[in-house]
Amino acid sequence: MLFCRVKRGTSVLNEDRYDDEIDEKRRSGIISKSIGTATYEVETADVKTYPKTKEEENQIRAALEQNEFLSNVLKNDRYQRFIDCMFKEKVHLGEELIKEGDFGAHVYISRTGTYEILIQNQSITTFNDVRVFGELAILYSAKRHASIRAVDDNCSVWVLDCKTFKILNIKTALEEQEEIASFLQNVPELGTAPIEKLYQVANLLELEFFKSGTEIIKQCELGNKFYIIRAGTVTVEKDNEKITELSRGRYFGEVALLKDEFRQATVRADPPGVECLTLTREHFIEHFGNIHEFVRLKSEPYTATEKLSDIPNINLDEFNVLQTLGLGAYGRVQLIQHNRQKSLVFALKYIKKSEIRKKTHQEQVYNEKNLHSSCNSPFITKMYRSFKTSKYIYFILEVGLGGDLWSLLHSQKLKRFDEDKAKFYAGCVLEGLSYLHALGIIYRDLKPENIIVHHNGYIKLADFGFAKRTDAKEKTFTFVGTAEYVAPEIILSKGYNRAVDYWAYGVFVYELLVGKTPFRTNDPGHMNTYKLILKGIEFVIFPEFVSGTAKNLIKKLCTQSSSDRLGCQKSGIQAIKRHLWFGSLDWNKLSHLEVEPPYRPKLIDNVDTRYFEKFPDDKDVPPDDFSDWDKDL
Repeated sequence: MLFCRVKRGTSVLNEDRYDDEIDEKRRSGIISKSIGTATYEVETADVKTYPKTKEEENQIRAALEQNEFLSNVLKNDRYQRFIDCMFKEKVHLGEELIKEGDFGAHVYISRTGTYEILIQNQSITTFNDVRVFGELAILYSAKRHASIRAVDDNCSVWVLDCKTFKILNIKTALEEQEEIASFLQNVPELGTAPIEKLYQVANLLELEFFKSGTEIIKQCELGNKFYIIRAGTVTVEKDNEKITELSRGRYFGEVALLKDEFRQATVRADPPGVECLTLTREHFIEHFGNIHEFVRLKSEPYTATEKLSDIPNINLDEFNVLQTLGLGAYGRVQLIQHNRQKSLVFALKYIKKSEIRKKTHQEQVYNEKNLHSSCNSPFITKMYRSFKTSKYIYFILEVGLGGDLWSLLHSQKLKRFDEDKAKFYAGCVLEGLSYLHALGIIYRDLKPENIIVHHNGYIKLADFGFAKRTDAKEKTFTFVGTAEYVAPEIILSKGYNRAVDYWAYGVFVYELLVGKTPFRTNDPGHMNTYKLILKGIEFVIFPEFVSGTAKNLIKKLCTQSSSDRLGCQKSGIQAIKRHLWFGSLDWNKLSHLEVEPPYRPKLIDNVDTRYFEKFPDDKDVPPDDFSDWDKDL
């Protein structure tokens, strides 16, 4: 995202390459419009639902269940919320519901009539069945890759305003989190722990359904699982005599969190069945240690480093622009040099203010500036200063004249790194993520394009446009990232935390070793990519040249359950560092930049731009923006 089209010469194709059709096109990140995630904003948001007949509900549900993507996204009661929010709309003959190239904010289900699909104004096919279309809009304002128009006067559709659906999802997730935490506070073994820790326990609980008559636990059997009733009732029996009934919010089997326990009673599901939240002792210990340690844990506040001040006070007019290094969505990055102190060379990133306001990405710019400037790590590029004018926001950044890791990867003969090189680069990135997570920052856009190669051969995280700070309680809901790297919980709109960075890290390691990501497809709309991600890493066929230990690491990082990912347990990121694949890497030496890098860029001076392509001058002069949205930058 920060640097584009870096030049390293022509690569040699070889029969040992894993994929002869590796796409060397850079990947852009995606971010949905923020709708506000503060509790007050969500609770007070206007959410409309529309009454329907049972027949209409069944028509919509059938279409949703037949859609491969939405049938994965809409679990449990999400189906009903989706249905409740849809409204009926008449479509006139010749009317385009979806227009190729537009950015969509609605999902449709054809109700009656016939429709035509067009690509580049050429008719592809028609349909008259009940089906979903435009479904990517549920995630973000996705660019439409085809047009759909009505071809008779009997057309009508069901429509979903996706902003409404997102608000409902966030509201439901927050309510569920609060509810489960309140359940846990009633458990004597857990209730004295800080509320932030209970939120973390809530994220571990699994949902299980037991049919009527099922013996959930059985007297005198050894047990290691704890249960909270989410819906329905159970009957508790001892020596075949009924003792009591338990209903929603009650719990049983809690002693199992302390020790192996011979169950003192039998608990049986009542008609029509019972839904329970469950947690095994092994799972609990893996994340928190034993329960006595857990209740003593205190929540650590995040502490930012002091603002960097290791360059003198400077003004932009003291610099000469030497060359454009890369293009971005809202501006570009240029190499600049001080006109007197020639040793002062930086990357100048400038952003068009009017474009940011137009796309409502102001929060993104604030996050980039505040979070990036708070970092001081050898594995993260430095942000030194920021400036602003009526047209632009400027960031003065540490420059990496070796280009970016994406270009270095694709300059390799086999378009991939051997395992020793991959370990070094993966180690550098893990050090950067470890630093960010210690500050409570989720990076959210890990990929080779966002990693620069320093002149000393080390690599650094560079682009903070999607980064966000969260606390232990908070989940965030914005759809953000690069399609091939997004975690399942982002696609499912379930709310997520820093575990998404560990998923992306697993994808990153795979790409270093193979030359492409495990979920890449040629689908420009990314729908097929998202389907593969939801299907899971276990369905990915690894090439034979990937070692068993590397495969094991990637699979442990890319588990569907975020709480089970390597790095999300009690030992945190150290569990990743201790993995066998990193066995030969000296982490202490790496952290002190004492490991010899596998490659150093060949630079003749501090303004050598041989690893960057030439770009034309920026002739697009944006309008002035006096809206004052950047007053606190």
